[in-house]
Amino acid sequence: MRVSTSQIYALGAESIGKTQSDLLRTQQQIAAMRRILTPSDDPIGAATAVGVRQSQARTDRFDSSIATAKDALSQNDSALSAIVNLLQNARTTTIAAGSGSLNDADRKTYSNDLSQQLDQLLGLANGKDGNGNYTFAGFQVNAQPFVKTAAGIGYNGDSGVRSVQVDTGRSMAVSVSGSSLFLANPTGNGIFTATVANANTGSLVVGATQMTGGAATTGHAYQVNFNVAGGVTTYDVVDTTLGSTVSSGNAYTPGNAITVAGMQMTLSGAPASGDQVVVAPSGTKSVFDTIADLAAALGTPATDDASRAQLANRLSEGLNNLNQALENVMTHQAQGGAQLTELDSLSSINSSRTIAYSKTLSDIEDLDYTKATTDFAKQQLALEAAQKSFLSVSGLSLFNNL
Repeated sequence: MRVSTSQIYALGAESIGKTQSDLLRTQQQIAAMRRILTPSDDPIGAATAVGVRQSQARTDRFDSSIATAKDALSQNDSALSAIVNLLQNARTTTIAAGSGSLNDADRKTYSNDLSQQLDQLLGLANGKDGNGNYTFAGFQVNAQPFVKTAAGIGYNGDSGVRSVQVDTGRSMAVSVSGSSLFLANPTGNGIFTATVANANTGSLVVGATQMTGGAATTGHAYQVNFNVAGGVTTYDVVDTTLGSTVSSGNAYTPGNAITVAGMQMTLSGAPASGDQVVVAPSGTKSVFDTIADLAAALGTPATDDASRAQLANRLSEGLNNLNQALENVMTHQAQGGAQLTELDSLSSINSSRTIAYSKTLSDIEDLDYTKATTDFAKQQLALEAAQKSFLSVSGLSLFNNL
């Protein structure tokens, strides 16, 4: 086989070029400490690495969202803790104001205390977060949610709840609307209310209330109407929703429980003829109105048995409503605590994911340094050998033998 001079030069140049190229790539890999420098180095590995990096970036975004959610929930928790403390103080004030040893002046002092606590609650309800947004305004974060008006405290926010996506398919609420926290508190015992009529003239007082025998409310409203004749007190039960009498002529004994459609209440005192107790399913009431009504009741003189009974009933009713408001706030606080626990768990899971992604990328892209340096030495030696052999072959000539 004849090999021309041009072929000798071409083959030699090709061999040297390839060896130089391999050497350069190995040198670049060693400098970058990475096995894959371009997709062509390992197309499958490069494609896998792109997918892993996308997953890693998504996890990083969720970590950022988790941090945002934690910050918002922590600020909410601080605000809710302050509100819980204030409502507990208002409850303590209400209980103390119910003492029978107090006179009108003493009760006026407690009334002033509740008015101050109402102002403090309003301040907390209009609190802002670290970004200057109103915490309890729903989506209307730039508008003061609660304002004092002649009719009471009005709400300018909405029922919106802000949320943050903290994981794939998991969006978490990070705010509490002022309407659900302050305005939509159940009344009475949370199931039904039992209140005396404003026109009562006797000393009838409503005490503890509860459902009996696992019964469910009918959803109807009732009236317990008292009649006094010949020193004997009886009562009739009327279903005001249907307009029908349920029972009549029932004997009344102070301190004994009365049950109406599964709703039980303990009554004390001496009702006058025509006095009434209204029994109805629970509604909702603003905690601001509850505290304002308590302050107003304590500021009203109680000079006889009837007015003292009305005061006792208003304090009992207000205390029940205050308990419901307190429970509502504490429920929101507990939900926030559970969410913070979930965020800690998600954060831990993301940390494990990040470690796994880093290991996967390392397995795909990282360079085996020992193998690379060995390959580099071999390629360097091969290049030197190719260069020397090319010089020797290219120097062959018939004229050297003349």
